[in-house]
Amino acid sequence: MKRIQKLAECEQHVLVNDVEHGEILCRICGHVIEDKTEEVGAEWRSFENQQDRSRTGDGVTLSKHDMGLATIIGRANKDVTGKPLAASMKSTIERLRMWDSRTQAYSAGDRNLRQAFSELVGLKEKLGLSDAIIEKTAYIYRKAHERRITRGRTISAFLCATLYAACRETETPRTVKEISKSSTVKLKQINKCYRILVERMDLRMPVVDPMQIVSRIANKVGVSEKTKRDALEILKDYESREALAGKSPTVIAATAVYIAITKNYERFTQRDVAKAANVTEVAIRNRVSAIRAAR
Repeated sequence: MKRIQKLAECEQHVLVNDVEHGEILCRICGHVIEDKTEEVGAEWRSFENQQDRSRTGDGVTLSKHDMGLATIIGRANKDVTGKPLAASMKSTIERLRMWDSRTQAYSAGDRNLRQAFSELVGLKEKLGLSDAIIEKTAYIYRKAHERRITRGRTISAFLCATLYAACRETETPRTVKEISKSSTVKLKQINKCYRILVERMDLRMPVVDPMQIVSRIANKVGVSEKTKRDALEILKDYESREALAGKSPTVIAATAVYIAITKNYERFTQRDVAKAANVTEVAIRNRVSAIRAAR
């Protein structure tokens, strides 16, 4: 009661939750309303003088075959007191690590997920994808695996198709060519698996917006901010006049960037734009005439 009365004296009190000290206090007068609050998040605290999260491990995630719930034998060859292990004990622990790793994926389904998600980590680094897209990819792949859609198809090709589907659903500008280039899978295989995935899973994919691709192409080419803004204006004007159904969004975005480059007299060629967008120069030339005619 006294705490409430004291807080009432402060006319502009703003409550702040100090997670580090476990207190709820007023930011204006500094009065502590409640102390020793319970921390509901994960415990990342380390009892050593370093930022080590090995005590708690990673959180629960769909992008691991066991969803991150399994335990592992740590890589530190030290005993409980911190002293290095003897040579004979090191070899024993190494064998235990090996068998522990093997027994975590004891069924064919687990081995399938383990291989797929290990490849997914590599694709994440190469394509610069966020954790949300990786989680979405893992979710779709697990659903397809449960329905046995992946049976009879290569893991790598189906994973790339699932990743592309996740990028489409989250409206992340990544093309099939980019995914194929970052992996060892041919473009034809990914397209085939993607069609099967969309048909069997009954996925509803949103149409790719060329406006989202313009910035990526412009940044790869290295144009100025003015040219980038002009490209967006050109694309916006073209979208209002022409129907984009059946036309490649990447080609349209690359064409808008090229027209903006010529407008601002920047020293970038059509080949530079085509290389950045991973399309052909002929496709850009054909679309240039269409956009200029529409304007």
